[in-house]
Amino acid sequence: MKKYYVWVFLWLTAPIFAISQVPGSVVAYSPAASGLYIGSPSICILSNGDYLASHDLFGPNSKEFERPNSRIYRSQDKGKTWSQIAEINGQFWSKLFVHEKGLYFMGTSKHHGNTIIRKSTDSGQTWTEPTDGENGLLLAGEYHCAPMPLTEHNGRLWRAMEDAMGPIKKWGKRYGAFMMSIPLGADPMKAANWTSSNVLRYDSTLLNGNFGGWIEGNAVADPNGQLWDVLRVDDKSTLEEKAAFVRISADGKTATFDRTADFVRFPGSSKKFSIRYDPKSKRYWTIANYIPQEVKAANAGKNPASIRNTQALFSSKDLRNWELHTILLQHPEVIKHGFQYVDWLFEGKDIIFLSRTAFDDDQGGAHNNHDANYLTFHRIRKFRKIGVLAGY
Repeated sequence: MKKYYVWVFLWLTAPIFAISQVPGSVVAYSPAASGLYIGSPSICILSNGDYLASHDLFGPNSKEFERPNSRIYRSQDKGKTWSQIAEINGQFWSKLFVHEKGLYFMGTSKHHGNTIIRKSTDSGQTWTEPTDGENGLLLAGEYHCAPMPLTEHNGRLWRAMEDAMGPIKKWGKRYGAFMMSIPLGADPMKAANWTSSNVLRYDSTLLNGNFGGWIEGNAVADPNGQLWDVLRVDDKSTLEEKAAFVRISADGKTATFDRTADFVRFPGSSKKFSIRYDPKSKRYWTIANYIPQEVKAANAGKNPASIRNTQALFSSKDLRNWELHTILLQHPEVIKHGFQYVDWLFEGKDIIFLSRTAFDDDQGGAHNNHDANYLTFHRIRKFRKIGVLAGY
């Protein structure tokens, strides 16, 4: 029987060595020369135990600004092998999820497109087409998101989003944070069932003028039951990363932010990260693009969002103070190697995850660490028994 491995490549001061095999199980591959790069990993588990994985395609030869493609894959052997079962035209930045026995795919119609949701009744082989507010077209306009967790809390299903219609039409500055939610039992395909909070726009005065924007928020409740939108933060002035904690009212209509208290030091938070709560361990867990101290020393002055060569497992008792458990994936070279945009799930004693992976191949490797050529699957066995290495 094939074994699962979590590969670890330690930081080296010696010359970079060639690595011929991408870590994990390869779900999908797209060479750099194609001009089609793998984005937006998403994973879910069906009621029969099969895994579904998805990704979209971005890059110069994609149609991400017009009508982009997303692909769906299935594994019937716990992630050892994968086969493509569907391709969807007009779906981007999207999350697969199972909710109240239904299978859904929620994101945008294109790069800065409408907010849409599709449903499948045949385990992901075919999908509905968003047409109007009665069938999957939830918000018309320009929106942004990533494959972020949807959270059930206080009788509602919550999903963080970003409005991309800010007055400054630049990355980061155009995005405003808001939260969508729907009552449990309501049909997610109908726009009228969803509530949206107010939008918190970009503010150039935050972080002493170093605030570059916030995106890719997590809907997560703290130990006191307060719901937050925990967002990735762009700040190019320092390698000390932080997240933004936007408070969401119980009815889902009001989002507020305290500039003096709600920027929180957080591992890997200049890149996309996902947070989930584990009732068994009574801890929050995340897999994040951590920057170890030796990597910081070697990359002083760089934009932290550009350093994606390490993924690590962290947990927290209170959502704000995090502890490092283990390095999961790492490569010593930072320009053309990246493990990023991880989407993950608890499965019994294990965590399973997908990575948008930029790595070596026989055609010269990835275009760069951002423009990934692989989608890879990984498993962390008995994650609750992995001890704490250090506080963060």
